[in-house]
Amino acid sequence: MMTVMSCITNEHNLLLVSVAALICLFGSAITLRLLNRAVSASGGQRFGWQFLAAVAGGGGVWTTHFVAMLAYEPSAPISFDPVLTLLSLVIAMGGLVASFSISGIRANRMFAPLGGAVVGLSYSAMHYTGMFAYSVMGLVEWQLGYVVASILLPVLCSAVAVALVSRPDLRAQRFWMAVTLFVMGIVGLHFTGMAAYRITPLTSNFTEVDPAAALALGLAIAIVALIVVGAGMASYLIDTDVRAHSQQQLRYMAAHDALTGLPNRISFTDRLIDVLHEARGSGRKFAVIGIDLNRFKEINDTLGHSAGDEALRIVSRRMAQSLDSDEFVARLGGDEFAAVKTCGTKKEVSAFADRLAEIFDRPIRVGNIEVTVGASMGAAIWPDDAEAPDELVNNADLAMYHAKHAFLDVPCFYDSGIGASVRKRRQLGEALRHALEQDELAIHYQVQKSLSTGEVQGYEALLRWTHPQLGPISPSEFIPIAEENGLVRSLGVWVLRRACMDAVTWDKPCRVAVNVSAVQFMDANLPRLVHEVLIETGLPPQRLELELTETALIKDKGRSLHIIGQIKALGVGLALDDFGSGYSSLETLRSFPFDKIKLDRAFVDGIESDRQSKAIVRAVLALGKSLDIPVLAEGIETDEQMSVLRLEGCDEGQGYLLGRPSPIGDLAQNRQPAQSDTPRHQRVA
Repeated sequence: MMTVMSCITNEHNLLLVSVAALICLFGSAITLRLLNRAVSASGGQRFGWQFLAAVAGGGGVWTTHFVAMLAYEPSAPISFDPVLTLLSLVIAMGGLVASFSISGIRANRMFAPLGGAVVGLSYSAMHYTGMFAYSVMGLVEWQLGYVVASILLPVLCSAVAVALVSRPDLRAQRFWMAVTLFVMGIVGLHFTGMAAYRITPLTSNFTEVDPAAALALGLAIAIVALIVVGAGMASYLIDTDVRAHSQQQLRYMAAHDALTGLPNRISFTDRLIDVLHEARGSGRKFAVIGIDLNRFKEINDTLGHSAGDEALRIVSRRMAQSLDSDEFVARLGGDEFAAVKTCGTKKEVSAFADRLAEIFDRPIRVGNIEVTVGASMGAAIWPDDAEAPDELVNNADLAMYHAKHAFLDVPCFYDSGIGASVRKRRQLGEALRHALEQDELAIHYQVQKSLSTGEVQGYEALLRWTHPQLGPISPSEFIPIAEENGLVRSLGVWVLRRACMDAVTWDKPCRVAVNVSAVQFMDANLPRLVHEVLIETGLPPQRLELELTETALIKDKGRSLHIIGQIKALGVGLALDDFGSGYSSLETLRSFPFDKIKLDRAFVDGIESDRQSKAIVRAVLALGKSLDIPVLAEGIETDEQMSVLRLEGCDEGQGYLLGRPSPIGDLAQNRQPAQSDTPRHQRVA
């Protein structure tokens, strides 16, 4: 050790030694950074980073060696063999390319230190090739012990250093430990190797190398090396900046909703946890508010998805601009949002919710149309309603669903009774899904008769559900539940298939009418489905009638005409259902080729005494005759209603007076005209 220290202090120009040391430190740091960057890359990019690391490392260690050799003062004439000098540079860089390729093999962890050991051997080969390029006028003697030690030092140090940086999650402490080992290996190699190098001058009469010239040459070499190493550093910094920007964008995208720019569910969860920790420390309360837009689906269905997206963007922007520092709003998905508000009292939460409600009720211009979305809101307060974040969010969600189904225009605060009601609704949703999957639903058929002859014209298929514990569930209750749970389309397919299967078994070839929801009608595959069901069941197409409402048709007239055209081409009939209760547009009747108009039951109820109802019914019947479209009146329940409709010339009727909805096994009694169905010729005023 003393021999090495004596070699450094007595036989070297310390200024050039300092320059060499700085080059060694800088080059080692850049080399290891580039090598670590290669760890997270793959394919051609991985080799590219390894090559840059090898160029920077090879150039750095070669420059360190030759600047240090220029600092060496042997008391004898010296010169450099240019061929061997250049060869030593090639050995350094080429050896590092091979070394880093070995260390980058991922098959086994041992390849990293093995590649590092090859780095040490490459440095040793470069050093001693450079020593042979160093010609001196004197007798040279090598001390074997120092030679062996000079080779072992970089092998061991480089093996550990490369192993440390061969992990993607490189921390600063581990990195600088690796740099230190790398520098120790290079410095140990050079100066231990120089301690092994002993010169006996053959003459004492020689001209010393000008120290200034040596310094200038050393600095020139250093500058060239710094350019090479700096190029690697620049590549690393540019890549790091690009990666940092990309990662920042990815983090933003991961935490924010792409459509609205609001924080997403992940950000909401993180914020909720942070607010919970703050509340526990400060003793203040906070509220979670669940938000669901009321008319978003209507906007989507009538104006299109682009209009719905624009409405979401406008509402989100308005909410974001209205928030105070203790308020937070996130979009959870679809038309669902959630807010967090730090509060002292329930009154503060109500004021915040009222501010949000004003935003939802404010008109939104979408194209040339002004719409309002409205919203249902439910709130749960920590720690009154729940301690755990998940439970608090769930309770706010329950309160929001209660507000939605109770048509509340004010925020609903959670209580245990609300929770039980909404949980029951959700349980019914799961039970309905199970009933659909297990084929536990049923169809009842309500007869449709000619009012002039009493002949059975057909039957309308009506879905029924009997819950195993709760008994029969009304369609007015389970159809909205089906809509909430996305089951409407599946239920429609089930009813269509089952109704066609049943109709094939009837003795009399009557028509079967099946309702098609707006959701099901907007499916471009509906004509194909109808065709497949007809082929599968063997039902003649003229015996199937699909009932549609105007709501299902008005969103996209061209698309609706195309779908209806395909269905009509199959030979299937079409009926306009609930005419008079919706838009009742004459344009609809003119544009679409309906085979029947179904008059809504609201106009039949009271027709025997209400002049306005009678006038409307008369106008619809006249319209039907003018367009040569038969009219069927729904909801006939009394003989008086029947008499008025017959007298006014209504073609067909349906209602409890003619027959209640019945299972398929009870249809025989409705096959023949009932005695009470014979025409009556008295006029009712």
